[in-house]
Order: sequence, then structure tokens, then C-alpha cells
Amino acid sequence: MKTSIRLLMIFFAAISTITAQNFQYMKGSEYCAMKKSAARISEQPLNAENGPIHSFDVLKYTLFVNLYHCYTAPYPRDFQASNTIQLRVDSTLNSIQLNADTFSLAIDSVRLSGVSFIHQNDILTILLNRTYTAGEVLNVKIYYRHKNVQDYAFFVNSGMVFTDCEPEGARKWFPCWDKPSDKAKLDLTAKVKANVKLGSNGYLADSTLLGDTLTYHWISNENVATYLIVMTSKVNYNLQIIHWHKLSNPLDSIPLRFYYNNGENPFPVTSILPAMTTWYSQNFIEHPFPKNGFATLNYDFAWGGMENQTLTSLCPGCWDESLAAHEYAHQWFGDMITCSTWADIWLNEGFATWTEAFWHEYSGGYAAYKSDIDGDANNYLSSNPGWAISDPQWANQTPSSNILFNTSITYMKGACVLHELRYVLGDSLFFTTLKAYCADTNLKFKSASIFDFNQKVNQVTGEDYSWFFDQWIYQPNHPIYQNTYNFQNLENGNWKVNFFAKQVQTNTVFFKMPIEIKISFEDGSDTLVRIMNDVNNQQMDWTYSKRPILLQFDPDNMIVLKEGSTIVNTPEQTGFAVKLDQNIPNPTSGNTMIKFELNTPMSIRIDLINLLGKSVINPIEEYQMAGKHQITIDCSGIPSGIYIYRLRAGDTVINKKLTITR
Repeated sequence: MKTSIRLLMIFFAAISTITAQNFQYMKGSEYCAMKKSAARISEQPLNAENGPIHSFDVLKYTLFVNLYHCYTAPYPRDFQASNTIQLRVDSTLNSIQLNADTFSLAIDSVRLSGVSFIHQNDILTILLNRTYTAGEVLNVKIYYRHKNVQDYAFFVNSGMVFTDCEPEGARKWFPCWDKPSDKAKLDLTAKVKANVKLGSNGYLADSTLLGDTLTYHWISNENVATYLIVMTSKVNYNLQIIHWHKLSNPLDSIPLRFYYNNGENPFPVTSILPAMTTWYSQNFIEHPFPKNGFATLNYDFAWGGMENQTLTSLCPGCWDESLAAHEYAHQWFGDMITCSTWADIWLNEGFATWTEAFWHEYSGGYAAYKSDIDGDANNYLSSNPGWAISDPQWANQTPSSNILFNTSITYMKGACVLHELRYVLGDSLFFTTLKAYCADTNLKFKSASIFDFNQKVNQVTGEDYSWFFDQWIYQPNHPIYQNTYNFQNLENGNWKVNFFAKQVQTNTVFFKMPIEIKISFEDGSDTLVRIMNDVNNQQMDWTYSKRPILLQFDPDNMIVLKEGSTIVNTPEQTGFAVKLDQNIPNPTSGNTMIKFELNTPMSIRIDLINLLGKSVINPIEEYQMAGKHQITIDCSGIPSGIYIYRLRAGDTVINKKLTITR
């Protein structure tokens, strides 16, 4: 038996060594995804529908845990504890229901005059002494024990004790409302052996040595989600502390604490974390917590990281810049603002993976950032399992870990969607949005939904971007283009560029996006055209007084989530069954004539729309025979400005610009 255990320990130690060495081949986000998607989170389905009814708001958890004997062979997993829960009643309340895993926890008593409790089926029901009304605040103290069981949330091994809880493992080591939407303050007191260092959330209020017992007292005045509450400790843990000076007050600083195992060198992270903190603070908001730090664990945490609030866990020896960049980004996206439900996981992992790429922009410029994003896109395109980034059902039914933390969807596609939002908005509006999102007092230290972020985009830009979220977040897959183009010699030195934008995917929606077309000319010059491709089979054309020789669709690959081709064809081969001429006169202050030509009989519709996409005339709908046609539009009652007239004929849609003057 001892030989088997020794061999098992050697095997896991080898995995840890290989993991640390292979960081040069994998991104931090990939290691994070591997760790979380493979985690054993529960023996039972994590089902909110079968969970407790939530009719209160937890304000604070005050935990006391006695871990003293967990650090001595045979390293038992049981401990004595208490949890005082302060909560505010949201509605009429005569009982409280909490998540408390029956396999892991035994409830001894509940202290509140006249109460009783029932603990079964992973639910702790506390029957109150009276009916409480909305707004009342009460404190319930629960005395409980963690059993000597392996539950994959509370870990004990050879002098190391730590917790690891995402998505819903906190219920295995303390009774709580174990959903990310209800964040609370934390006061944690832990008794350990005198030679143990223990880190947790928030700041270290004090540590008291009495004989061979050391008592740590950690306080988080910033709300923390239950899955981000952590204890990390070890006999003879190494600890290095450096300080980051605040941008708002350089005379003030916060400690950055690094816990590490013997034989490890945390320098690759300690050397860059102050600069990383500054970069994130400049582009998001200033570092929001009173301390931060990282801690390497043991082979029970074989790879990746976990972004516990102000104390990130890393696999042994994993002092890697890429992993640190990803996990540290979570302190803003995931910890300071937490996903409201697991259907909103994009706000955690998609944002952190994008920020990992954005960290490359700090030292390598935009090209380094874009190279990383392109790699994320390739990962997704080669391994896409075919589901959406967010499924509304996940808000009630927590999916399996390999779905929730899927590398290609949650991480890689998630990062690329945020990049595409940057492309759509432009840098100024994009970073203004990120800062406004982080600074919003209704979200900061609380939870947010994807809808909340969508609303923030709309608020900053003054436009409705629901279409972007609907297609990229809530629909699966991506566009597949089959574009065609040609150059027409109009004689007298004039040339016409015809472009036909077409998407052919059948397993998802049409993707509306601004597209860029680069046209190169015989004289060595080129021009970049940007136009909104808001309908399928959209025909576009431009006229130039010099000869075009090359057309490139999305030349900088800004729409990174796409497949397909753009090929040159003759005018007859492109399938253009419709031609639309420029209106005459243009500009106009009164009547203007629109001419078009049809190759076959078909129904047509002509709209005049403003730049917000709203129609300013009653659309003209007719059935027309093949041939040339003209229609007159009265613009005399329309305000001056730039408008788009749109011809829809069969499957073809053509837009042209019209200017009205007064």
C-alpha cells in the first residue's frame, strides 16, 4: 500500500513538472480551461431548480475554522467551524435555505433564539423564530464540522491545506448561498500550527501566536462571490511581499503577496506584476483591492490557475507570465465584477482571455496583441464544438464543467468576440466602455449579466448594439463568406469595382458586421472602404478614375471569426441580376430619380433610410418586368443630411448614398 501511494505521488509530481515546463507551448487561458473543465465539482448535478429558494441577500460571512490538526500525519480532512451569516430579508421570510453539502458537512447547531433546522439533500433549512419582513437584517450562527472525506473542494495533503471552489464547491466547506449573484463581505479566522502560513481574501487584519497555535484573521470589505472565497496554507510556506504604488496616490501602496513551494522561483511573475497592475489600472480602472497575490499549490491542483479574489491559485512551479496575465485580469473581470449567472461566464473567461492578449500589446504593440487574438481564432475555428457562448438555460441549470469552461467557446471565441467589438466600436469608444463598465457603482464589487454589459455599450456609444450580442454571444458558429467581385472598364479612364457580399452558413444566423474592402490600383496606390454589411447577398460598387488591379476582403482580418473565400469573376459570372445607378440629382432638395435594371422579372422594394437604419419614406414595393426602370422620390419634406437608398430585388440588396440639402 505504501509503495502504491509513493508511486502515485511520483506520478502526480511528474505531471506538475511537465505542466510547469510546457508553458512555453500553451497559453495561460488554455491551462486555465484545462484545469477548470477537468475539475470534479460534484457527485450530484448542480441544479438551481432543485436548490434553495432565494429570498434574502447575504451581507457578510464570518467564518471561524480550526485547521490545526490537518497539517500533521495522517493529514485528516475534518475540522470544526462556525459561520455567522448576516443577511437582509428581501421578502416575507420565516425560513432560510442554504447550500450545505451533506456528504461533506455535518451541522451541529444553529444559534438564533427559537430556531430549528433540517439538513438533508444538500440543503440546510433554518426554521426561524418568527416571520421577518423585507428590509430586516438578522444574524444566524451555524456550528458545523467538515467530515474526513475527499470532496474536491477542500484539499489536505502532506502539510498543505487549500480550497478550490469554482463553480459551486464552496457549499462543501461552509454553508452558504452558493451562486455568483449573491456576493458578500468576508471575515475569516483560521487556527493553524505555528509553522504554517495561511492566505485568504482581503487584507490581513492580524495574526496571533499562542504557544504552537497561530491564528490568522483575514477581512474582505469588498464583496466576494462564494466560489472566490479561498484559504491557502502550508507548513513552511515561502512568502515574498512586494508593493505596487497607486496611480491616484504614489505615496500609497498595496502589498502583492507571493506564496511558493521550496525549489520554485516566482521571479517571472514578481518582476512583471507591478507593470501589469499599472497597465490594467490605466486601461480599466485602478486596482480595486487592498492587496493581491499568487500562491502555488501541490499536485492536487495539477495545472492552470484559479482567480480567487486577491489570492490566485497556481499549479506547482507555474510562475508563468501568460497564466498570470490571464488570472490577474480576473481581478477586474470576474472578481470585482462577477458573472451574475453561469450563463454570463463570457464576462469572466472571455474578458480574461482577451486581456491576456491585450497584455502583449503593452510590450509588443498592437501587432503582438493581434497575433495572440489570431491564435485564439484559429483555436476556435479548428475545434469549434458548435454551441453558443451563452445559453440562457445555464442561469438555472449549471452545465457540466467541460461545457461551461470549454476552451474553444468560452475562452477563445469569447476573447475574439471582444476583439470584434473593439473593431466595431473603434478604440476610443471601446476602452471608454470598458472603463465605464468597471467604474459603474451598480456593478463594481457586485455581479453583472451580459445584458448589463450590452447596456453599457449602448449607453457609451448612444446606439443599440443588441444585434452584435444577439449574433455573436447567443448564436453558435460564425459567418462563412462566398464573396465575388470584378472590375469593369467604363472607358475614358473610369473603372467600376463591383463587390457581392454573401454568407452561406446554414447552421446559424446571418452575421451583420462592418466590412472593410481594400482596393489596390495600377499606379501603386490603394484605398480602404468600410461599409456595413447588414443584409445577405448585398451588392456594392464604387467608381474610380484609375485602374484597379486587386481587391482584398477584410485585409487586416479584423473579423477573425470567419471562413470562406473572396474570388474574382466576370460580370456575367457574378450572378448580378440587378443594377442600381446613382440617383439624379444628387445632392437633391426636392425630387430625385432612382434608376435600376433587372435581368429577370421580380418583386422589388425601395427604401430611403437614415444613418440610424430607420425608414424616412413609405417603402415602394412593386413587381417589375426585366429591363430598365426609374422611380422618382420626393425628398422635399425630409431634413437635410446623408441617407441611404436601398433596392431589394429578389435575394439581392444594393445600397447607395443620397444627400439632401436645404
